[in-house]
Formats: sequence, structure tokens, C-alpha cells
Amino acid sequence: MRVTVSRFVESDLEAIADYIAIDNPTRALTFVGEIREEIQRIGRKPRIYRLRTEIGKDARLAVAGHYVILFRITAKAIRIERVVYGGRDLPNLLQ
Repeated sequence: MRVTVSRFVESDLEAIADYIAIDNPTRALTFVGEIREEIQRIGRKPRIYRLRTEIGKDARLAVAGHYVILFRITAKAIRIERVVYGGRDLPNLLQ
């Protein structure tokens, strides 16, 4: 299935990289690469990730370290909504 991303995703990835780069610039790059790989895995088998209705209607998430990739399955594509620290108030991010 085709994967699309919201307008927030690139800035989310930049913020994650910037935060990690404070201590380890090399790891910042490799970790963002791992997140991108996980996004591709989501596109191949999106339904293996369970629904998380407590976060939002049709919401699903994948985990990458301490971060989560929030997404929805639409009729035409997988829609990546956000990539954020897992400790955030996730329901408010998808409203």
C-alpha cells in the first residue's frame, strides 16, 4: 500500500534528529534512518499494528525506541500522521 505523510512528519524527524545530535550526531542520523525503515515496514503490513482508539479514531502506532509513529489506514494509502516521543499526550496530537 502507498505511504503518505502529514505536513508534520518531516519537522518531527528533524526535531528528533536535533535532540539526539546534541549528544551524538552520528546516532541522530542512523536513528532517523531506522524510523524511515519502520515507516516502510508499516506500508508493507499496516494491519499488524493494532487499533489504538484511546489515541484517536482509526489510530495505530509503531514503536521506534522511545518514539512512536502514529498512522491511519485510509482507503487509498497509509497515512503517517506524526512521529513523536512516546511519553507525549498522544490523543491531543491527532485531533
